Amino acid sequence: MARAANMSGDEPSAASDAAVGTGNRKQKPPNALWADGLGRVGIRSAQVLLILTVAVVSVYALMQIKLLVIPILIALILAAAIGPFVNMLRRRGLPGGAATAVAFVALLVVLGAVGTVIYLSIRNQWAELAQQASAGLDELEQFLVNGPIPIDPAQLDQAREGIIQFATSSQARSGAITGLSVVTEFLAGAGLMVVILFFFLKDGAKIWNFLLRPFKGEREAKLRRVGSRTLEVLGGYVRGTAIVALVDAVAIGAALLILQVPLAIPLAIIVFITAFIPLVGATVAGILAALVALVANGPVVALIVVAVVVAVNQLEGDLLQPIVMGKSLQLHALVILMALTAGTILAGIIGAVLSVPLAAVAWAIIQVWTAEDPNLKDMNPDLPPANTQPI
Repeated sequence: MARAANMSGDEPSAASDAAVGTGNRKQKPPNALWADGLGRVGIRSAQVLLILTVAVVSVYALMQIKLLVIPILIALILAAAIGPFVNMLRRRGLPGGAATAVAFVALLVVLGAVGTVIYLSIRNQWAELAQQASAGLDELEQFLVNGPIPIDPAQLDQAREGIIQFATSSQARSGAITGLSVVTEFLAGAGLMVVILFFFLKDGAKIWNFLLRPFKGEREAKLRRVGSRTLEVLGGYVRGTAIVALVDAVAIGAALLILQVPLAIPLAIIVFITAFIPLVGATVAGILAALVALVANGPVVALIVVAVVVAVNQLEGDLLQPIVMGKSLQLHALVILMALTAGTILAGIIGAVLSVPLAAVAWAIIQVWTAEDPNLKDMNPDLPPANTQPI
């Protein structure tokens, strides 16, 4: 009887539990809307949009004060490049202030000498160089129009107008800064860069320590490694690029002299300057040299100049950069191209020059922060290995 009563008493309880469970399944909690796959995708999308918004606003804000941002970046790059020289002077017993002053004055003298040589070499021949290049472009256009595969002249005119519009785009003319304003901005930026460079060389460690005060423990250690790796990447990039640019200029300039192409020295100097823009700089200068050779020496010499430029570019990419830069520039060519494009759109020529080292620094910071940098073990042997996988 008791068993029967218990059994009969359990049945309503089981039925009520089932009813409650059914009711719970029908009434989902409020956060269940974001628990399924679509909800998680929506959350991730919102996070990505928020990050992109912050990035765009940050870039826009920095572009409004580019007269301050660009000198800081240039000063940081130059300080990283001559930092080893300052340290060498200090190791040899020179006081910190004296070592900084010697390195600072030496850098200004070198930059001034290079700028003077470039100005004096190009100043008197720039008009002739532009005329020769324009004539070579016209001759090339006539060949394309009347060649074996004729091209519509309207298409060539369209392409030329597009190039001119890109070169004189609103970005290049942003801020309506023309004439005297350009000179004023350049002089102000150069003076500010010199002052910032001096303080970076003199008090760089103190400035970095001040910025790291809010951080403690492992986060501080990582930030210190980020600073060391940033200086290493920037210094190696600048020194390596200068060596590569010098080799490119000497090789292409020697070929132009041997082939008796006019304006060989100014063209070699232009090669040296443009070589600081990776991938495209030396190629553009080589095209200019080929156009001059086409007018002055004919198509055969122009083709030889093109072959020399291609060979020098191959030598640079396959031999020089891996040797002189080492691990300073661990970027794929596609990443370099995208960085160049973005830098050119944002800040013109100076953006193209600064974009690649900044991209290399960003990648180095990611490696350090995720403990994927192979140099981390040497920098801090006590650091435990990370559980992340290389990208």
